[in-house]
Amino acid sequence: MSEQTLTRTTLPQPCYTDDAVFADDLEHVFARNWTFAGHTCELGPGDWFRRTLGRDQVIVVRDHDGTLRAHHDVCAHRGSRLTTAECGTAKAFVCPYHQWVYGLDGRLRSARLMGENFPTSSVTLAPVAVREVAGLVFLRLADDGAPEGSMDAFTAAAERRLVPHGLADARIVARDRYRVAANWKTLVENNRECYHCRGSHPEFSLSNFEQGTHGDVRANPRYDEALTLARQRWAARGLDPDDVSFPGDAWFRLARLPLKDGFATETLDGRLVAPTMGTLPDAEVGSLRIVGLPNLWAHANADYAMTTRLTPVDAGTTDVEVCFLVRADARLDDADVDALTAVWRATSEQDWELCEANYAGIASRGYRPGPLSPVVEASVAAFLDWYAAQLPVARAS
Repeated sequence: MSEQTLTRTTLPQPCYTDDAVFADDLEHVFARNWTFAGHTCELGPGDWFRRTLGRDQVIVVRDHDGTLRAHHDVCAHRGSRLTTAECGTAKAFVCPYHQWVYGLDGRLRSARLMGENFPTSSVTLAPVAVREVAGLVFLRLADDGAPEGSMDAFTAAAERRLVPHGLADARIVARDRYRVAANWKTLVENNRECYHCRGSHPEFSLSNFEQGTHGDVRANPRYDEALTLARQRWAARGLDPDDVSFPGDAWFRLARLPLKDGFATETLDGRLVAPTMGTLPDAEVGSLRIVGLPNLWAHANADYAMTTRLTPVDAGTTDVEVCFLVRADARLDDADVDALTAVWRATSEQDWELCEANYAGIASRGYRPGPLSPVVEASVAAFLDWYAAQLPVARAS
């Protein structure tokens, strides 16, 4: 561990509260990197959803030939938005201003009253880079953003570890939306450590060890033994047991971790609520944790997966969507859904309360950058270093 990591502190106050810094975050952190947008299973032929990031709106749609496409929500005529809805199903997109009609592939089909020689076939909606990986959909807004190679590396890691969970063939059984009064970085920082878990997350702590976060150097013989035995079991069942943790300071992590004895999944009693997902060999698969900076974390269990997507609204506000996925053919009643979502609903809402209190202090006169623990907060330090590297001028000291 480097001396820089050992002495790392949280960021100066303006990095969390200043509108100009927030504008830089949107441009250099979110627009230029691959950001989590949603799920493959939300997008059958003709289905679409809209995502907003600052001044940009993007329509993500499945064409009728199965191709996933993404377009800026900007009519090629005079720039009108094409839709005010969040999602839908369409055969074409019609601009409400002057009724220009676009195919799902973004090509202009018709433009009334534009004259006989108007080159309709050469007009398109502005495209946005889009990739779907193991059932997850990612966007990159800026043309000069993160190279395709970084997504290729994530794809390779996810195909070996996440594909067996079958997210591409799943369905969403619950979708919770929150507006959190905190800067997006405070939410990521909170996610990147379990220093707070024992005192704040009783439901999460039933099934999960505190250890396992990238950079947590605490020794725990019980956890170490559980991890060693679990990795042997996973390898024997054809599951890749090895972590991929921010390789070369990359933006992603996938790590399969064991659950405590008696827990086959992250529920209050440890019992499965839904059938095992995808092609998993059985229920003894632990919990696969996925992190994608700057806006994704997820846990994929034997019977369900949970994804968390952040959308920064302004310097002091972040929208969060938490989705719960099961096998498409799983039959669940309301009580089953409540049981399946109980741990992560409680944990998420506890985290939002913690983050709001954290941000209120950061925004006050009394805030000074504080020292990060080299024992349990090295992953917070690594995130802040990654964040600083995205900006044209490093803001982190």
